Amino acid sequence: MSTCLLVYLFTENMSKELILWADDEIDLLKPHILFLKNKGYEVDTVTNGRDALDAITAQNYNLIILDENMPGISGLEALQQIKISQPNVPVIMITKSEEENIMNQAIGSQIADYLIKPVNPMQILLSIKKNLHSDALVAQKATSDYQQEFMKISQMIAQANSIEDWYELYTTLVRWELTLTSADTNMVEMLKMQKTEANGIFAKFVKRNYEDWYSSDNHPLRSNEVFKTHIFPLLDKGEKVFFIVIDNFRLDQWKTISPLLSDYFNVDEDGLYTSILPTATQYARNAIFSGLLPVDIEKMFPELWVDEDEEEGKNVNEEPLIKTILERYRKPYKFSYNKLNDSTAGERVLQNFAALAKNDLNVMVFNFVDMMSHSRTESKMIRELANTDEAYRSLTVSWFKNSYALEIFKQIAQRGAKVVITTDHGTIKVDNAVKVIGDRNTNTNLRYKVSKNLSYNPKQVFEIKNPKKVGLPSPNVASTYIFATNRDFFAYPNNYNYYVQYFRDTFQHGGISMEEMLIPIVTLSGK
Repeated sequence: MSTCLLVYLFTENMSKELILWADDEIDLLKPHILFLKNKGYEVDTVTNGRDALDAITAQNYNLIILDENMPGISGLEALQQIKISQPNVPVIMITKSEEENIMNQAIGSQIADYLIKPVNPMQILLSIKKNLHSDALVAQKATSDYQQEFMKISQMIAQANSIEDWYELYTTLVRWELTLTSADTNMVEMLKMQKTEANGIFAKFVKRNYEDWYSSDNHPLRSNEVFKTHIFPLLDKGEKVFFIVIDNFRLDQWKTISPLLSDYFNVDEDGLYTSILPTATQYARNAIFSGLLPVDIEKMFPELWVDEDEEEGKNVNEEPLIKTILERYRKPYKFSYNKLNDSTAGERVLQNFAALAKNDLNVMVFNFVDMMSHSRTESKMIRELANTDEAYRSLTVSWFKNSYALEIFKQIAQRGAKVVITTDHGTIKVDNAVKVIGDRNTNTNLRYKVSKNLSYNPKQVFEIKNPKKVGLPSPNVASTYIFATNRDFFAYPNNYNYYVQYFRDTFQHGGISMEEMLIPIVTLSGK
């Protein structure tokens, strides 16, 4: 939609707005009313609160302007009645009084704006636009700004040749995604096309560079280096540290919950780091907690590594893995580990918080987002609730606000501890099935496969035939890892159509995409 058309639609919509203005000195306000009519508004006037209440009974108004000091029923009394009968109509209150008590009552009644006389016509117009047209104006501005930056983003996609370029590009895309979805513009679809294009080129970038990152010191910050770069420096300074890992947590989800923490913490956006492949808990989170690549965990602590074909849980050894990194680096810090899968676990942590706060380090894993992702695949109801990325973010915010999570952060802030928040990997909504054939020992993840007998089109995947070169264990001598890219997912030929229909448009992880690999790491300091 062109900017000109948006302006036209905005003007057309504005001309239909009907305003009621109640003021016992309405005759003195005729210049103001004429000004609004010239701007395309229809304005009805009354001189007292009783007539105002009668008017809203007879007519539906888009906005009401109330003088606070009127004979008979005062503006505040009329406001109470209006909020009962017309709770969704914005009310602008105008008064000569600067008494704080009146101001508090008006704001407590959820007025849209509060102006003190004398007011000029532009003040009134600004308040009307803010309350009646802010969505249209925001959408118009967001559309215009994105159109201007569209070519710049396209150039960033074409020219990205370092991991820092990709960090910047992905952050830019997420910023625009949040801006455009909140503004409710049809530019979101164009941004999705740019994001898809970027993910395609990002996959090629990873294919070209991934093995080199493991044979050189010149590599992105990886999962196994997080403790060394972000946790130990704080502990060594004598800080109390809470290390919170939110499983399956993307940059866009962090951006939506970060405002909820700004009242309690100073937020230091450390930026992004790169998850190792596979972008799955067994590999990435175990690498975080051990400070080792998976192949080294298997070699040094075989009792703590669980192979793909073993039935044991893949993340059951996280606490002992944390202990190994503290011992290897000779860090005599007292630590605790808690995995929070439900509200009961969250309540237990809150009840024991005084004791936890005495530790040097407290590691917590929040599993809700990962559970929501899996539930969305398995539950039709959750799939409906999180049918888009925007809805997926909204559910994340709802959980964070209304569960144990936010209360835990409040408790940490009260004690002045540092918080490091990150994740092990992100997730991506998949929609394109890629056929792959494996034996009965092949793992079930939809975004990566590992086996000695895999049949696939090598042009459709990123394949690693020598896993140890990139820090991965080999369950068998001839094991090969393959990774899905973009929005692909692996499907077996048997019962192919059912399989594709069941998993299409679900959120998955394990493969190569910006959403899965480029993940946030943030440090919070108490205010």
